Amino acid sequence: MSITSHEKVADKFAVIEALYRFAAGIDLRDQVLLASALADDAISDFRPAAAKAGFEYPVLEGRENIVSALSTSLIPFDTTHSVSNPRVSIDGDKAHLEAIVEAQHVPRNDPSRHYLMKNRYNVELVRRGEVWLIQRNTVDNVWRTGDPAVLAGV
Repeated sequence: MSITSHEKVADKFAVIEALYRFAAGIDLRDQVLLASALADDAISDFRPAAAKAGFEYPVLEGRENIVSALSTSLIPFDTTHSVSNPRVSIDGDKAHLEAIVEAQHVPRNDPSRHYLMKNRYNVELVRRGEVWLIQRNTVDNVWRTGDPAVLAGV
């Protein structure tokens, strides 16, 4: 049985939708939605982007750890993530996604300040049943603007 063009498009959209769930889970402070985007043994590597922004951030391993760390570290912010330029390749039950993600961080206690990051996401995904899940996400920064002290909580 061959895969139809419609099935290929549906799979590509489902891969991208995993990244949409990830971003929306962060922005909406919805831990269930965020967790729904991640494999149990997911890895989140924000080190390349953090280094360019002037701070250190550890590699996060495991769905529960990633959800907990992101939910905790982003408490002081209102965030908006915009995903663009998704490029998807699929090989059986594995997929690779590259995308540009703009991440705006605004302190909840001072909305006059912000820190905006334009990042490249390099995402490896796995299919689990009918859903695609992020297995590994590596984030590198292209450019940033605003007050870097915002991310430090200052």
